[in-house]
Amino acid sequence: MAQKSVAGPEIERLIQLLAKLPGLGPRSARRAALHLIKKKDQLLVPLAEAMGVAVREIGICSTCGTVDTSDPCTICSDEKRDPSVLVVVEDVADLWALERAGATNARYHVLGGTLSPLDGIGPDDLNLAALVDRCSAPEIQEVVLAINATVEGQTTAHYIMDQLSHLDVSVTRLAHGVPVGGELDYLDEGTLTQALKARTRF
Repeated sequence: MAQKSVAGPEIERLIQLLAKLPGLGPRSARRAALHLIKKKDQLLVPLAEAMGVAVREIGICSTCGTVDTSDPCTICSDEKRDPSVLVVVEDVADLWALERAGATNARYHVLGGTLSPLDGIGPDDLNLAALVDRCSAPEIQEVVLAINATVEGQTTAHYIMDQLSHLDVSVTRLAHGVPVGGELDYLDEGTLTQALKARTRF
């Protein structure tokens, strides 16, 4: 039995589009749409205006691959950044996470995913050629592989190391192991094994 529409096609389209966002299913999308409609002047109109600006102004940085309203992006244009360190991330969300942590003042390179033969994602589908070109610059001394510890992530990391092996750069990766505040009893065996292998002097 087909589900009946409870509102006009414009509202139904709004709900359908919201339901495509990560973390929002049909029910959450209906609640979000209703909230936006009820707060039309305070929320819906400013959101529509902001999305219009985003469509017109936001693009991909031709240097690092992040999203921004300028090209080169804000990070690539920042002269206070350390030009000798390049942090490689899978996605823009990972870049934003590292920036929120404020742990580095380096520049970034966004791959746009990881190698995944099963999904048909090969080297040519990622921002890898540009990475090798950037690492060939004399100012780059260290490349930090801030890639997720998944099978695909580690495959991608090994591929990058192979591609950079002919260059005079130090390739490092994020430490894996016990998280800050973590309790050993709650960690999986793989994490514990990696933590022991990567132990440091106290």
